[in-house]
Amino acid sequence: MPTPPSIAEPGSSVARPSRLAKLLRLLNPAHSHTAYTATVLLMISASLSRLIGLVRVKYIALVFGRGVQADAFVAAFQLPDMIAYFLVGGAASITFVTILTQYRDTGREEQGERSLSVILTTMVLVLGGAILLAEWGAPWCIHWLFPGFDAAKAALCVHLTRILLPAQLCFFAGGVFGAVLLVRKQFTIQAVAPLIYSLGTILGGVFLAHRYGVVSLAYGTVAGALLGPFLLNAAGAWRVGTRYRPILDWRDEGFREWVRLSVPLMVGVSLVTADNWIISHYASHSAGAVALMSYAKQLFTAPMAVLAQAAGAASMPFFARLWAREKRYEFALEVAESVSRVAALGLLAASAMIALAPALVDLILLGGRFHAADTAVTATYFAIFSVSLFLWSAQAIYARAFYAAGNTLLPMLAGTVVTLLSLPVYAYLFRTHGAMGLAIASDIGITMQTVSLAALLHARRMVSLASLDARELGRCVVAGVCGGGAVWLALWLATHVITMRGRLMDAGELAVGATLWLLVTGRMLDALGSALPRVALERLGLRAV
Repeated sequence: MPTPPSIAEPGSSVARPSRLAKLLRLLNPAHSHTAYTATVLLMISASLSRLIGLVRVKYIALVFGRGVQADAFVAAFQLPDMIAYFLVGGAASITFVTILTQYRDTGREEQGERSLSVILTTMVLVLGGAILLAEWGAPWCIHWLFPGFDAAKAALCVHLTRILLPAQLCFFAGGVFGAVLLVRKQFTIQAVAPLIYSLGTILGGVFLAHRYGVVSLAYGTVAGALLGPFLLNAAGAWRVGTRYRPILDWRDEGFREWVRLSVPLMVGVSLVTADNWIISHYASHSAGAVALMSYAKQLFTAPMAVLAQAAGAASMPFFARLWAREKRYEFALEVAESVSRVAALGLLAASAMIALAPALVDLILLGGRFHAADTAVTATYFAIFSVSLFLWSAQAIYARAFYAAGNTLLPMLAGTVVTLLSLPVYAYLFRTHGAMGLAIASDIGITMQTVSLAALLHARRMVSLASLDARELGRCVVAGVCGGGAVWLALWLATHVITMRGRLMDAGELAVGATLWLLVTGRMLDALGSALPRVALERLGLRAV
């Protein structure tokens, strides 16, 4: 009798799936990921999302430059973001993952689905009411948030804000539905939704800018939020069997737990979010500074999203599972390894970003209404922000360690204290160094934020500071300084020898600089005994395991 196809004959060779087959399996929305495959998928998504984001920044800079319309559009996001932050904690999926994980692990998924309906119904009413109130009070809010805007710029900002406000309902509902998928280790929709959102802004401008001007970007942004973060996640949750029913029951156990976890996020203020608010508030006093700081920050957040946000989002369900099963040692080890990994990569990436900043910003932004003087200033801001890349990466993991353990109060108290202590720093450095001082203050603030979270985890014996791979971090510092220094010196010499400038020259500088950085940094890491080059080559399939 022949052997069934699913059973291999002893000694026979079993065909391994091709790389294409593996990729298609990873992209299957129903695929249950491991921590590694989830991180890889979300890093690819973050890379694509930030690439689209760079196109978005380029388009806005090309068409609107650093003028009134650009400042108003960037500023228009602040009031909607603040409403979402203070009413839903700005992180519906993070807290909901912890709750749904507990229900799933105890076999109470039906109760978890009911809690989802209660939370979504309640918060849509609350958030919807707040949005209506904000629509009415937008003129007063914009005047308070951006005291440096003149009447015309403020009026445009109010109009754009009113268009953008309803998108927060899409983000909240999408975050709740997305948590259903994250608990099941299904990350494909989480990888695709941000791409659609970013494309919405660009397509809105391309098709409508000739008629509506900068307002077209706001229309496109709302459409992207509806189609991506909301509809994709809602469809994914429906596919796995989740059914939403309008229910109001404030005695529901899951709702009360969500409130317990979310209230600290609503009441407190984390510098991670407040940093942009504070920068925009002070930058509004300088014409075009809001737009330039935003462009620099968006360029900076591209690698940060790949390193920190992707790794953090992928790790969150696994942290929550380890903590729920009371595997404290494994939890601590996993968090420490994640922090060490993203911080090491952050240190290396920062050295390249700082060295290549002028050529990178020129290549991406120069053109149209964005001139050489604008790129020079933006490159300076970008380089200063890049210094703290490893800290932004580390704090994202540390914060999720707290959230996975069901503790949102302590990190938010720490974040509020850090924010309050940072305010005089921002004010002083803005008075003494202008907008550049705001970038420096941002680095100082995130240093305080990261150190406080790490110290609190250590003090509570959740994650020991001693478990960080200090030697590997030290190797990355040395290698990064050598690689970045070599690139900076080579490009500095090139600018004094070759006076011709242009896109071809910028592209050449980036290509040569990146190659030189890889050679020098890789060589130094290998000489210092780092495992990173070997692991990277193995992951890329360029070296045998």
